Amino acid sequence: MTYRAAVITCSDRAAADVYEDRSGKVLRDGLTELGFEVSDPVILPDEADQIALAIARAVDEGARIVLTTGGTGIGPRDVTVEATRPMLAYEIPGIAEAVRAAGLSATPLSSLSRGLAGVIDRGDQRSFIFNAPGSRGGARDALAVLAPVLVHIVEQLDGADHDLTP
Repeated sequence: MTYRAAVITCSDRAAADVYEDRSGKVLRDGLTELGFEVSDPVILPDEADQIALAIARAVDEGARIVLTTGGTGIGPRDVTVEATRPMLAYEIPGIAEAVRAAGLSATPLSSLSRGLAGVIDRGDQRSFIFNAPGSRGGARDALAVLAPVLVHIVEQLDGADHDLTP
């Protein structure tokens, strides 16, 4: 089965065409390689209301996986986490911790990422969301951690058995 996915880039500079959206491309390409049907790119400024609306729209349009990139740091315009948290039915902290740990091998700045992983429950559909860092390296680290578990996450959200052995 092919699952739908969405990537939302949260960046003032990318939204203003001052900066190329490289981390969103990494995530879109990676999801496509994993067999997901990925919606058209969404690039937004660091505005919590716009980010929350884009996340809700992606889920309403059938995305079972929503990956955001950018806005997870500690700067005054980094609001992706604040836009995401109220939408979650529950968090999956182990994934965010694993992504930060994977990034630490490349840069100590990984520890500053506040990205969340969790589940959005819209009643008739449950979707997974993760806030990836806004750098290409951070997006690659996130994808390396997520790739082996994304299909299993969707299957679990649909009630599948936990057994991963053939």
